[in-house]
Amino acid sequence: MTYNQLDPEKCEFFAVAAVDELPNGQRLYLEIDDLYLIVFNIADNYFAIADLCSHDEEPLDDGELDGHAVICPRHGARFDVRTGQALTPPAVEAIPAYPVRVHKGNIEVGLPKE
Repeated sequence: MTYNQLDPEKCEFFAVAAVDELPNGQRLYLEIDDLYLIVFNIADNYFAIADLCSHDEEPLDDGELDGHAVICPRHGARFDVRTGQALTPPAVEAIPAYPVRVHKGNIEVGLPKE
């Protein structure tokens, strides 16, 4: 299954942090509307994915970051933080990826409008 990032036009954006609160190479864990997310700053580009391995439905938050891939700390599955695409087994299904923008000095994550 290929997962494409949500269309920003169909999202409501939520401010999650000031830009200076998420330095390059760091991540932020958060919950918005019962969704657990991770926001990454990679070379001053921001990406957001669901904090959930599609293989075992456990959090990815402690996973090592290798380039644009986060590695599941339990079984080693890799996910592209830009798209949510599963890159290596045992995961074969993608995870949700969410649009991120910077607006007035704040990092904002887009979630589907209800």
